Amino acid sequence: MKLAVKPKEATAIINSLLSGVVPRIGVQHITVGRSDEVDAFIKALDDVKNGHSMVKFWIGDFGSGKSFMLHLLNTVALKQKFVVSTADFTPDNRLYSNDGKALVLYTAILDNIAIQTKPEGGALATLLEKWIEQVVATTAAENNLSLVEIREEQYLNLVKNKIMQSINELTDVGGFDFASVIMKYYEGYINDDELLKRNALRWLKGQYKTKTEARQDLGVREVINDLNFYDMLKNFTALFVSMGYSGFMLNLDEAINLYKISTSTMREKNYEKILTIYNDCFQGKVSNLFINIAGTREFLENERRGLFSYQALKSRLETNKFETLQIRDFAQPVIRLMPIDHNEIFVLLKKLKEVFEFHYKLEIDISDNEIQNFMEEIYNKPGASEFLTPREVIRDFLNILSILRQNPELDKAALFSDIQIKDERPVDILLDSIEEL
Repeated sequence: MKLAVKPKEATAIINSLLSGVVPRIGVQHITVGRSDEVDAFIKALDDVKNGHSMVKFWIGDFGSGKSFMLHLLNTVALKQKFVVSTADFTPDNRLYSNDGKALVLYTAILDNIAIQTKPEGGALATLLEKWIEQVVATTAAENNLSLVEIREEQYLNLVKNKIMQSINELTDVGGFDFASVIMKYYEGYINDDELLKRNALRWLKGQYKTKTEARQDLGVREVINDLNFYDMLKNFTALFVSMGYSGFMLNLDEAINLYKISTSTMREKNYEKILTIYNDCFQGKVSNLFINIAGTREFLENERRGLFSYQALKSRLETNKFETLQIRDFAQPVIRLMPIDHNEIFVLLKKLKEVFEFHYKLEIDISDNEIQNFMEEIYNKPGASEFLTPREVIRDFLNILSILRQNPELDKAALFSDIQIKDERPVDILLDSIEEL
């Protein structure tokens, strides 16, 4: 088994997994047991390329591979020429708020925009300049000017007018200010005015707090806020598609943080926002937008605090009654991530060993039989059947490889026997589960 992994990917894989998080790049090299989900996802991407939009909910227990799956989806979508972005829900950001928390989520999305040549994010400026160059070329052709002439100051307004016209054709809500800010970015771009470019990016990322400041710096009357950020995401989607990209894909992880919103009214407002986005996508009110939301079963099914507490969502997201563990329906909005089996875990650990050895440029003296011994030891520990997750298995295995790299003389069997199983579920989720009993 030889993996065609790049040094940068290997470093990201090992360092991230040892830290208990999913690597931003390289996950395709260590993927096992998700071929059916990926095949269905590729089919869904084809639909979005053709102008449809959709929302998918990826549901699984803590440590079951939800975040891993979203990163894999990113990799697949980038290869299909999608613009992608990722963001985590946290106690400080959400889809709906009246105190800036929704804007924090929007800013994270804009900061993390990625394309195939910049898969780690930070691609917004690159995309803007690419779109501007396309507008410049079109304007030059329409006015029988060369690409050198069109950049002269006397033709600045020609290009600015074309930018405004193009944006107005693409957008519905907030298009005038959106176009005005992109024109300012063009001015900064053509005149090497870094401050003007930074200010334009600040506005596009929702980082202006007051209309007065935005008007002083950019001459626009509005700012992006908690209430209009979703319209701006739709504007960006149309902009990216006009450049030749297949669409815009957003991956929103850790949706359990919406479930954990303490105020029932605010929690319901967030679920109402999910419903609005869901309806927009499946009723054809927005094109080429693909949103993936990852959360736990509690987030989905809990009828007091989860999505199922909001009847309009429950009726849309209930599982196909004909689905079983053997007969899966990957076309429905909710995809439940089933645990990968022990054979798949074994293949995964072998892949991780190979990536580890590639990263450190050495060989670790641990055989396939010893990997199986490690698995038998960890899966037979007290509490393993209830609490053990793939994330725990991966981290423990890599920790052992790390110890053996630095202490090759150690007894591997003794290391295996020292493993302990812990319940990694958040305390507040456990308490809420107890309350439900």
